[in-house]
Amino acid sequence: MTSLGEAYERREWGDRDRQRVVAGVGTFLAGVAAIAAAIALVATPLGEALGLTGQYEAREAAGVLAGLGVPAILLSVVAVLPSSRRQGIGVVAGAAVSLVGVGLFVYAYPWMWPPAEPSYAFETTMVYFFGSLLALWSVFSTVASYRVRNDPHGTVRMEVTREGETRTVRVSREQYQQYRRAIRGDGGEQSDVIRELESE
Repeated sequence: MTSLGEAYERREWGDRDRQRVVAGVGTFLAGVAAIAAAIALVATPLGEALGLTGQYEAREAAGVLAGLGVPAILLSVVAVLPSSRRQGIGVVAGAAVSLVGVGLFVYAYPWMWPPAEPSYAFETTMVYFFGSLLALWSVFSTVASYRVRNDPHGTVRMEVTREGETRTVRVSREQYQQYRRAIRGDGGEQSDVIRELESE
């Protein structure tokens, strides 16, 4: 078995957790940048500078960027916070439905957009709204359960791996602090801690 101290370090800042945080922050920044670029395309001369000089070109590009930016921001929250598989699937599914809405916008705008007839504005908006709502619900669920996860009501859940077998052990906060001090060298032996955990 890897030393208990290394196991604690992996649990607190494992490579997977660090990668998720970096990916989440990157996705969040990309989403914010997309929305800021969308605003700049329609509110500043940026569209003309990029060659989007047609009547609808800058608006279409802005709509696509904003449409991609919102689900990216929602995805980033679930990527950074600890979330269940169901919450992760919910936000990914919601983002995917939102992307379908963006695709419908690209297909319909501007020639099948009000005041043109037939118009797909309602259908496009509803698909995008449903996807965003599903993703947003998963984000709310993640944020709400994150607080519960960090309030263990007097107990801490630990995973102990020995000889390839993983067990989940619940210990009091006092025991957790005691074990933590022991493995960080403030007193106690790691072997004693391991024996105590295995007996739980």
